[in-house]
Amino acid sequence: MKIQITIPTSLDEITLEQYQKFLSIAKDNPDGEFIQHKMVEIFCNIDLKDAAKISYKDVNEITTNLSNLFTQKYELKKTFKLGDTEFGFITNLDEITLGEYTDLDKYISDWDMMHNAMAVLYRPITKKLKDKYQIEEYNGSYTYCDAMKFAPVDVVLGAVVFFYTLGNELLKSTIVYLENNKEFQNIVNNHNLEVNGVGIHHSMLLLKEMLEDLKIFPELDYQLH
Repeated sequence: MKIQITIPTSLDEITLEQYQKFLSIAKDNPDGEFIQHKMVEIFCNIDLKDAAKISYKDVNEITTNLSNLFTQKYELKKTFKLGDTEFGFITNLDEITLGEYTDLDKYISDWDMMHNAMAVLYRPITKKLKDKYQIEEYNGSYTYCDAMKFAPVDVVLGAVVFFYTLGNELLKSTIVYLENNKEFQNIVNNHNLEVNGVGIHHSMLLLKEMLEDLKIFPELDYQLH
């Protein structure tokens, strides 16, 4: 029996909701063959029973091609469309509101809640002139979080990598500043850190280890055969 399926050829054909569903299954399942079938089921939009009928060779080829889609370089996309609505990325991060910052900080590190984070970062464009645009005022992530489940995953990954890079640069700058600021080191060493036997040098090492250990995405415990 031949199974007709549509295999995504780019990440803009995969939705955030599909990616979330796959991550939630893959992180708790060590069975490689099961994960391969789930990958085909979720990303190719077919029933699991139909995925099981595909030849082992074809499943390997499909899952390898799908996996390769996620090895590309992700770039921030400032605008994208969902249906007839064009969404735009926050235009000025320096002017981010407390509400936006609080919600973004809460959701951006949790893939299960990434649609809420996207609803903070992207909102409908209300005015546009060439490359300049204004977006709708923020009224809470609940306003567009359900719609963001259908956002192309390349847009999502681009936004996540952007903030990951931004956070890395901020942490690097903080480490350099603290290492070079003798006055700050003396203050810290004469107070809690010194008392606790930690010391500023050890604290700098811990910060560096945090920076090196930062990962954008969870490691998946399976291998494609």
